[in-house]
Amino acid sequence: MHSAATPLPGTDRKVDRLLAHYGESHQNPTNEAIHMMAIPAIMLSLVGLLYALHPWVAYAFVAASGVYYLTLRSASFLIAMGVCIVVALAAVHAMGDLVLPISAAIFVVAWIFQFIGHKIEGKKPSFFEDIQYLWVGPLFVLSRLFLRLGIRW
Repeated sequence: MHSAATPLPGTDRKVDRLLAHYGESHQNPTNEAIHMMAIPAIMLSLVGLLYALHPWVAYAFVAASGVYYLTLRSASFLIAMGVCIVVALAAVHAMGDLVLPISAAIFVVAWIFQFIGHKIEGKKPSFFEDIQYLWVGPLFVLSRLFLRLGIRW
């Protein structure tokens, strides 16, 4: 059976290698559960913080993220991340004048939980090794969801 931590047989795509490597430091069920909630929260808060700085900074960030996801050659992930980005931007717009304090609070709390998860796991976060893993984290969450739904990426 295919897991998110194991590339599909016969594939050598970058996305599969990244997810396999990412999965190596996310095997503890508690750490994985924390990541399933904290990663989307961090993604939302990051877009919110950038939006508070200036809306075009947030738009540039999500556009650059979209380009990164495009390079991974997975239509399923690209479409899903596009939907996630649209939802995040809509949520940020809905925060109105409170975007900065709400996003900052979410960011701090979510990262605290992430580091608790890695303390439980006994392994450092992947992005300490390579910054691109900050963009792989959301794909890890999606890969777990895709597995449950029977969607191949």
